[in-house]
Amino acid sequence: MSLYKKLFQQTFIYGLATVLPRALAIVLVPLYTSVLDPSSFGVYATLMAYIILGNVLLSYGMETAFFRFLNKDGNKKSLVQSTALTSITITSLAIFVLAYLLKDQIANLIGFDERYVVWALQILVLDALVIIPFVWYRANEKPLKYAFVKILNVCINLGFNLFFLLALPILDKGNLETFWGAMRLVDYPVDFIFKANIIASGATLLMVLPLYFKIKFKFDYALWKQMMRYAFPVLIAGIAFSINEAFDKILLDYLLPEDIAETEVGVYAACYKLGVFMTLFATAFRLGIEPFFFNHSKEANAKETYALITKYFTIFGCIIFLVVMVYIDFFKQLLIRDEAYWVALSVVPFILLANLCLGIYHNLSVWYKVTDRTKYGAYISVFGAIITIVVNFALIPIISYKGAAIATLAAYGSMMLTSYFLGRKYYRVPYEVKKIGTYLMVATGFGAVSFYVFDRNLIIGTALLLVFLLGVFFIEKKELKQIIKK
Repeated sequence: MSLYKKLFQQTFIYGLATVLPRALAIVLVPLYTSVLDPSSFGVYATLMAYIILGNVLLSYGMETAFFRFLNKDGNKKSLVQSTALTSITITSLAIFVLAYLLKDQIANLIGFDERYVVWALQILVLDALVIIPFVWYRANEKPLKYAFVKILNVCINLGFNLFFLLALPILDKGNLETFWGAMRLVDYPVDFIFKANIIASGATLLMVLPLYFKIKFKFDYALWKQMMRYAFPVLIAGIAFSINEAFDKILLDYLLPEDIAETEVGVYAACYKLGVFMTLFATAFRLGIEPFFFNHSKEANAKETYALITKYFTIFGCIIFLVVMVYIDFFKQLLIRDEAYWVALSVVPFILLANLCLGIYHNLSVWYKVTDRTKYGAYISVFGAIITIVVNFALIPIISYKGAAIATLAAYGSMMLTSYFLGRKYYRVPYEVKKIGTYLMVATGFGAVSFYVFDRNLIIGTALLLVFLLGVFFIEKKELKQIIKK
C-alpha cells in the first residue's frame, strides 16, 4: 500500500472513530436544546469546559511522550508502555481521591452544586484510565479495534441520553413511586446528560481492560523522568489549548451580568457547535497524522511530504468552511431547532476559521515534535492562551459572545503564524505558502460575501462554492493525478 493511501486509510478509520463521538455532540444538540432552556444549556456548556481542562491535567502530555519514546528506542518498547500505563493509573486514582475529599471547596470555587463536581470527577477519572489503551491501539496500528470501542462508546452514550431524556419521562408518568419513577433520582434534564456520559465512560473502560493485562504494570523511574521531561511542555501546551478551546464559556459566565450570563453562554455554546464540522475534520486528520509524522521523520523526502499534506489539508478545510457558510440555514434548522438560540449565529464564521487555523497549526507543529523541541509548542500555546484571555477580557463586556468568537480566531491564527515562522528556523519545510495563503483568502472572501453581503443567498453561495472547487481542480489537477497513481 502506498504511503498516501495508507495515511488516508488510517486517517479515515481514526477519523470515523473520532468524528462519531464529536458527531454525537451534534446529534444531541437538537435534543438538548429542545429539553433545556438556554440558561440550563449554559450550565452544561460551562461544566463541560471545566472537564476539558481536567482531561488535559489528568493526561499531562503522556500520550505524546508515549509515541515519541516508543519510536525512539525499540528495545524499550514494552517498558515505555508499562511505565506510561502505571503512571496514568496511579495519578488518576490519586487525584480522584484528593478531589473527592475536597469536593465541597471545589463546588464553592466554581459555583456549581456538589453533585456536578462528583459527576465531573467520575467522568474525568474514567476517561483518563482509557488514555493509554487507546494510544496503544494507535501506536500498534490497530485502527479497527480503536474505532470499534470508540463507536460503541457513542452508541451507549446516545442510547442512555435518549432513554433518560425521552423514554423515562413517559415511562414513569410523573409517579416517583413506580419502578421507572425510582430510576429518576434527579428532576433536572441536565443531570441525566452527565449520568449517560458516566455510564458510557465506565463501559469503555471495561472494554479496554484486557489491555491492562497485556501491557502490565511496570515502572521504570529513570525512563519515567525522561518521558515527563518530554511531556511537561506538552502538558503546558495542553492547558493553554484548553484555555483557548473552553475558557471563553467560563469567562462569559464570569464577566457578564449574572442575570444574563448563563443564557448568553447557552446560545453561544449551541451556535459554537455549528463550527464542529471543521473540528471533526481537523481532529480526525491529527489523529492519523501524528503517528505518521514520527514514523516517517527519517525518510529522505519527509519535508516535501509534510508540505504536500499541509496544502491539501488547507484545501479540504477551505471547502468545509464554504459548505457550512453557504448552507448554514440548513444546518441551523437541522441541529438547533429552537429559534431562541439563533441569535448567536454570527459567531459561526469566526469559529470555523479559528478551527481551520488550529488544524493548520497542528500540521505545522511537526517541526518541534520530530526535533524534540516540544517546549516551543508550550511557548506557542501559552502565547495563544494569553491572547485568548486578553481579548476575551477586552471584548466580552462590550460585545458579549461575539468577543469570545473573535478571541478564538485571534488566538489560533496567531499560533498558526508563530509556528510557521519558528519552524522556518529549526526545521524548514518547503510549504507552498503562496498557494495556501491564496486558498485561505479566497475561501474567506467567498464565505464573507455569501454570509454578510448577500445574506446567505443559496444561489450566489452555491455559485461561489463551485467557482472555488473548479479553481482548485484546475490548479491541482496534475498533482492529484500523480498522487492517485502512487
